[in-house]
Amino acid sequence: MSNFIFNTTKSIFAEAGASARMADIAGRLLGNRVLLVTDKGVRGLGLADAAIVSLETNGIAVAIFDEVAADPPESNIHALVAAVKMHQATGILAIGGGSPMDVAKVVALLVGGGEKLADVYGVNLARGPRLPLVLVPTTAGTGSEVTPIAIITTGDAEKKGVVSPLLLPDMAILDADLTLGLPPAVTAATGIDAMVHAIESYASTSANNNPISRGLARQALQLLGANIREAVFNGSNRDARSAMLLGSLLAGQAFANSPVAAVHALAYPIGGHFHVPHGLSNALVLSHVLRFNLPAASEVYAEIAADIFPELLNVPVVDRAKAFIGSLADLGRELNIPQSLREVGIPRDALPMMARDAMKQSRLLVNNPRPLAEEDALAIYEDAF
Repeated sequence: MSNFIFNTTKSIFAEAGASARMADIAGRLLGNRVLLVTDKGVRGLGLADAAIVSLETNGIAVAIFDEVAADPPESNIHALVAAVKMHQATGILAIGGGSPMDVAKVVALLVGGGEKLADVYGVNLARGPRLPLVLVPTTAGTGSEVTPIAIITTGDAEKKGVVSPLLLPDMAILDADLTLGLPPAVTAATGIDAMVHAIESYASTSANNNPISRGLARQALQLLGANIREAVFNGSNRDARSAMLLGSLLAGQAFANSPVAAVHALAYPIGGHFHVPHGLSNALVLSHVLRFNLPAASEVYAEIAADIFPELLNVPVVDRAKAFIGSLADLGRELNIPQSLREVGIPRDALPMMARDAMKQSRLLVNNPRPLAEEDALAIYEDAF
């Protein structure tokens, strides 16, 4: 067995309705002055209300920062750092999707350790310490609550990552009730995002691809495959929502330690330039990247095919990987996910620029089963157009 390291969130608390007991669950950890990080959508839907009431009725002062944007820019980081200092926060609580959680992770680090944002971009450059941090996902997709990664948009469109075990929160809380009203389109795209995390983690050529990550990836795919249709088409099913949240978390634990690859590298320019949500960006290129990888990854894809699609056990192993990719494309259509770049407003003349930008994601491309050059990225975008 090869050497490896596996890091994850220290404490995971899964309970439908847990937000209403936030003070009991996390009050001691967060301290008496909490900065709540979220976005306008989550705040407008009232998804943070129960947590706020729980904290305030137990004597904990709560300040709210709800200005986090999709594909969060550096300005979000700087504004939140100022808010945390002004409130003299003893801990940070994030309730939302990947963007609020990523912003909260970085800010907890910057304030706690007094570091500058420019100095922590990259892998293991942060020194710490950080403020106490609790993350509560409202979508079943990013897995940010268990990953040591935060993605920030720099300049107009480029994305950079902060990667450090210091970003792992003290606690992740899975409250399925917060996902019950998630629209079908968001449920579908974020669910595919979680699948991508598990698929890429399992197939990653990272030296840290390890038995724990592979086991978690397969369990995640089984949960996600068995529940995504029900979660999309019957969103009030709490059991399906709980299973999706757990599947997303397990996929997050997998790719946090066995990193993702070219699907994500090609998805980032889509989101960065055209503000397409991250899960949908992944879905748009997923089958095309996997088809490109087939010459190098057919055996690996065949191993996990039946985890999402049990019926593929009836397909001969030699044909199973190709059938797997076709089934993923069919699933996207069944879930009413857009099937082409042009459907989300991307013009053909932007494809060369996107291919150049994708090449900047070297930390991801190095994990891809098949080496991918700029001309390959352009060909994949052309296929996806």
